[in-house]
Amino acid sequence: MKKYRLFIKSLPLVFAFVTVAGSGLQAAPANPEQVAINKNAADFVDAFHKGDAKALAAFYTPDADYIDETGRTFKGRATIEKNYAEFFANNKGYKLRINIDSRKFPTPDLAIEDGTSVVIAPDGSAPTHARYANVFVKTNGKWLISSVRESADAGPSNFETLRGLDWAIGEWLDLEPSGQVGHISFTWAPGKNFIISTRTEDFKNASLLRTTQWIGWDAAAKQIRSWSFQADGGTDLSTWTQSGKNWEIKTESVLANGHKVSSTSMITVVDEDTIAWQMKGQMVNGKKIADSKEVKMKRMK
Repeated sequence: MKKYRLFIKSLPLVFAFVTVAGSGLQAAPANPEQVAINKNAADFVDAFHKGDAKALAAFYTPDADYIDETGRTFKGRATIEKNYAEFFANNKGYKLRINIDSRKFPTPDLAIEDGTSVVIAPDGSAPTHARYANVFVKTNGKWLISSVRESADAGPSNFETLRGLDWAIGEWLDLEPSGQVGHISFTWAPGKNFIISTRTEDFKNASLLRTTQWIGWDAAAKQIRSWSFQADGGTDLSTWTQSGKNWEIKTESVLANGHKVSSTSMITVVDEDTIAWQMKGQMVNGKKIADSKEVKMKRMK
């Protein structure tokens, strides 16, 4: 979160224009001014994902100003470009999402937009939400942002904190040479505050193991965690950490017989239909045991 707070304090202007992209306003092409602002927004998003500070600053008027949720003021296109450049030099991979509440045109050359913004960090940490009010002016036939006013917004749910696991939703299978089959399913719980997973391992039409797992956001620890319940009475508590396409899952288990097990599972998203999984660093009552072999799982179509 430290890097993300730097993003908010040193580069708050990210919300200024990207917030137009993806709104329902794009579905109303009858107003050419709406279309023009939406087109600029799409170009802004593209420039942001490329880390092009100069291109981003060009979307603002030379004297644009921004006041963030703490009252700090950023003035002028040059300051905006500097802040973007500093941010991109130290941070990569952030994603932008928005919800537009309204956009009005008091005059033909003035637009006012209100809504909420969210920035999603690549490490899976909690996104930060904000409410915003943007003012756009039309200068020499082009819409530019003139001012931004931002306030804190807690966000609607934990759904955004779990979006990094959206790739897992569905059914997965691994096939062992011995004929043992592992089957895992992931589904969103009602309200999308949790992901529910179930695992069954079958051999010769007999179910060998069944585990139910709930994955959610621990607001106190500010981490993704999961709680697993095994059919024989064992329980697991895990912490999930993302690094690019890799996930590290640290687990503390209490078996049905009371034995304590700790382990680290490594998951790599190979492609949208393939994941690789391996368990490392296993300790049973303080004694180390061998790592498991890497297993690849395929998505069921």
